[in-house]
Amino acid sequence: MTTQRISYVDPASMNDEMRAVVERSAREGTPRPESQCIRAHAPGAFWAFENSWQSIFRTGVCEHAIKELCRVYVSASVKCEYCGNQRSVRAAKSGLVEQDYKDLLNFMASSRFDARQKAALALAETITWDLPADDALWDALHRHFSEPEIVELGCFIALTMGQQRFLRTLNIDHHRVLAGGAASMAPGLETRETYERAKAAPDYWAKQDVVLSRDRSAAE
Repeated sequence: MTTQRISYVDPASMNDEMRAVVERSAREGTPRPESQCIRAHAPGAFWAFENSWQSIFRTGVCEHAIKELCRVYVSASVKCEYCGNQRSVRAAKSGLVEQDYKDLLNFMASSRFDARQKAALALAETITWDLPADDALWDALHRHFSEPEIVELGCFIALTMGQQRFLRTLNIDHHRVLAGGAASMAPGLETRETYERAKAAPDYWAKQDVVLSRDRSAAE
């Protein structure tokens, strides 16, 4: 069993405004309450994240489902299990299904994604893996997105990548704070028992090797 590195702040000890955010996370997820209760140790960090997340993930100029794909692409790449085991309920309502998430690391070869989605995922890949930002990438981005949308995507990818790399070091896990809710959990992970069983399986996603989708021709 891994050792959790930082304690969770008890929601009962928070002021009303902060506690309301954590309770919403328990009801709606993405993010779920455990990560919020880590950030709550430093209220400035808590609100900086929450306000940015509201502005460029929940809302913003680019459609939410594309940002959700980028978020989970980062999760699969850096193997942040806490973030990678969450699914945006709003994105599901817009049409994303579980097989879309399973194809993310092979997005260029997948027939599940259109050229616009592949261009966004190529940006996520470039930022996450520090790949060259070549003309082909930028041609595809400018073909499919406005400049405000590209800026929002880039800022969102950078925000979620940094947070996921940090959360991965903490060994935090689901069903630990305000337990009992299944909000935004990936299929089969809705309870603590099914979650632990899935993580122990040999085909659990975080046990698989990461392969980059380097051929960007399909995004053009």
